[in-house]
Amino acid sequence: MCLDLSRKSTKSARASSAWKRRDPHYSSKAMTLISEPLNLTPNQTAKILIIDDEPGVLSVLKSLLCSTHDCKTATSAVEAIEYLKEATYDLVLSDIMMPGMSGLELLAEITKLSPDTVVILISGNLNIQSAIEAMRRGAFDYVTKPFNLSDVETAVARGLRHHWLLNANQQYEHHLEDLVHLRTNELTIANSNLNSTLEKLYLNYRATLRALAAALEARDVETKGHSERVVSYCLRLGKQIGLNDRQLITLENGALLHDIGKIGVPDGILLKRGALTEEEWLHMRRHVDYGAQIIRGIDFLEGAAEIVAQHHERYNGSGYPNQLEGVDICLGARIFAVADAVDAMTSDRPYRAARSFDDAAEELIRCSGAHFDPYVVTAFTEVPIDSWREIRQLSTEPGLTMKDTRTGVDIRYSVLTMSGDRLTADWSEREQKLQR
Repeated sequence: MCLDLSRKSTKSARASSAWKRRDPHYSSKAMTLISEPLNLTPNQTAKILIIDDEPGVLSVLKSLLCSTHDCKTATSAVEAIEYLKEATYDLVLSDIMMPGMSGLELLAEITKLSPDTVVILISGNLNIQSAIEAMRRGAFDYVTKPFNLSDVETAVARGLRHHWLLNANQQYEHHLEDLVHLRTNELTIANSNLNSTLEKLYLNYRATLRALAAALEARDVETKGHSERVVSYCLRLGKQIGLNDRQLITLENGALLHDIGKIGVPDGILLKRGALTEEEWLHMRRHVDYGAQIIRGIDFLEGAAEIVAQHHERYNGSGYPNQLEGVDICLGARIFAVADAVDAMTSDRPYRAARSFDDAAEELIRCSGAHFDPYVVTAFTEVPIDSWREIRQLSTEPGLTMKDTRTGVDIRYSVLTMSGDRLTADWSEREQKLQR
């Protein structure tokens, strides 16, 4: 039996060529595996071991088979075992009744030494029970004496065809295993390259968003660094609450762009030193709608748009623009509300000095359930105060940015610097030191 794999091999060859162009270190072994078809055509010349203690029977069988196949003869089971230890045979044709070790006992030894070898037994015993016992022990077929030579040829041909089919199947399985291993390695490399590309793409996206946020803050000196600090606080709270990386990315983008709508607020209102009139407050509050409109329709900012649209809502429904209440406010906006308030309280203003993080924590607890989600406030209080001070320092002071070792790019607090167990372990170690 021959399995025609030529069409599959042609497709595999094209695929492998593409991979070779991508990876200059692509191995020649891998190329051979993919591009060359399997050789499953049976070899017409087989190695056969003939065993019989009667010289006349041995001579007849040798004359019958050795003109077509590579044959070896033995007059005892012991002699046959020695041959089997030296070489592998496709088929063994053995008498059952022999002096010393019988053919059935030899069958057990063949199974141990060469399990893929096909065994046909010969005997003058016409007892059907002997045939059944031989088959039960692993013999492929059973021929009785006196035998017809054509019956022997038929049995041998069937036995060899069975042997070749088994070998072809094993060869095909091994080939598939090698291809699976090869493809797995290719996918691992591709996945690694894709992850690296996505990280670089994410860095570029974030750099663009940071530049936009910085440009907006440049209009108002009092809020310089506000967006970066709020992002840092949001991400730490997000990790504390247990957000996954996708949710953290959404939170990061929303926090970074929360005031993007202020681009639509006139400078006369945005930078006014005195109190705003009622009409001016209406203009100022519209920055929420402006922001949501600006980033609406940008796929990768879809979740962030919700945070931007809700970042002035309050937990008790007294916020704006839609007076949303409780869990109707998205979790990202509820986290942002706490982070934004913390930064406002701990930053200097023209009309007051910065308050301490301890004071900020007390204020959060006092307003829990009114302005802030109690769940998020609890998450804030579970993080040591010294950790919040350190986060502010890392988010504000130059030269304290974190370098991503895989890309070599400096990043402040972002999902990349907070992903996986790296930051979890880092913060755990820092907080343990602070508590000692």
